[in-house]
Amino acid sequence: MTATFSPFPEKSPFRSFWMGGFECADHLNAFGNRVDLLNITQHLERIDEDYENLAPLKIRTVREGIRWSQVEKIPYVYDWTAVARMMERGRAHGVQQVWDICHFGFAEDLTPLHPLFPRRFAALCRAFVRFFRSVDRESTLIVTPINEVSFLSWYGGDIRATSPYCTKQGWEVKYQLMKAYIEGIEAMKEEDAGVRIFTTEPLINVTHAPDATPKQKKAARDHHQSQFQVTDILGGQLCPELRGQPEYLDILGINYYYDNQWVQATGERLPWKMTRMDARWVQPHRLFQEVYKRYRRPLVLAETSHPGVDRPLWIRMIANECRVALEAGVPLWGICWYPLIDRPDWDHLHQWHQSGLWDREVLSDGTVVRRLHEPAVREFIKAQQIVGLPPG
Repeated sequence: MTATFSPFPEKSPFRSFWMGGFECADHLNAFGNRVDLLNITQHLERIDEDYENLAPLKIRTVREGIRWSQVEKIPYVYDWTAVARMMERGRAHGVQQVWDICHFGFAEDLTPLHPLFPRRFAALCRAFVRFFRSVDRESTLIVTPINEVSFLSWYGGDIRATSPYCTKQGWEVKYQLMKAYIEGIEAMKEEDAGVRIFTTEPLINVTHAPDATPKQKKAARDHHQSQFQVTDILGGQLCPELRGQPEYLDILGINYYYDNQWVQATGERLPWKMTRMDARWVQPHRLFQEVYKRYRRPLVLAETSHPGVDRPLWIRMIANECRVALEAGVPLWGICWYPLIDRPDWDHLHQWHQSGLWDREVLSDGTVVRRLHEPAVREFIKAQQIVGLPPG
């Protein structure tokens, strides 16, 4: 039975329930090297092919990114050439593009701890809205200001894996990123009050060992609750001096992967397959319900995928969990497979994850082709019969 209902009175602004994402990270990796995945995956040069491939899968909405590091080479001077071409090809193929302003990467002369970081980011956001409206005056503009602030602040502020390469500074990095995030929203809303804000934060379950001490149990509960700091700041419940507002909690994107549930003290990941289930593993639909109960806003599963041979199993599980969530009254507006095309590891670019619906294959003559992962695609099509809203 297909779940084709929405218990939320507001109409979804997305063209399709099933969506796809093109990996657009452009950050500095653990070795200090710039990663530009739109180029490395050849999406920029093969965008027509990539968009044509969407039609049989009934994907009409995609996540894309502007790549701050490429757009703003000189402070306050913006080059929208690549973005303009992407927008033009999206219109040509009838594909709705949802835009990340910052997908982990910053302008070359900035880190989140730079005193001018929020001002520069707000200026970028304003400039993007002006540019977008100069090209497209009609479409609903849906924007993710900064992707996965929770992850990015830990990645760069606690484990030195990207800029600003700090340890024990995760909260300070998060605070500054959220200051920029909110100032960016304010700037965009001044240009176009109708801009939709699409947060994309990791959805996690952090638990403890069966023999955990009271201190370890509390640490696990605190870690689990910390996943809501970003959205609490955005809504004004936490750090009100940053000027968060309830209306900024617009569309709540939740990113959920196979390794998003773990034991706090050890980092041990909880297995998700039925043959190896752990009693502490929480069904994703219950995690969705936890978010909805907290914020009462529509949700989108903004990122999900699985590497390797288990892709079909993961798709099936996700579809069933999303159906249960909808039937329980959660206003779920979509599911985004991320990434659609294969991407390499950020730090070791020769390692490709094989987590998309199309794998990268290098032929004997050096030609790079998109190879459809047929088992995953077959399951993807079946999943659309399990859950899916009709196009808006």
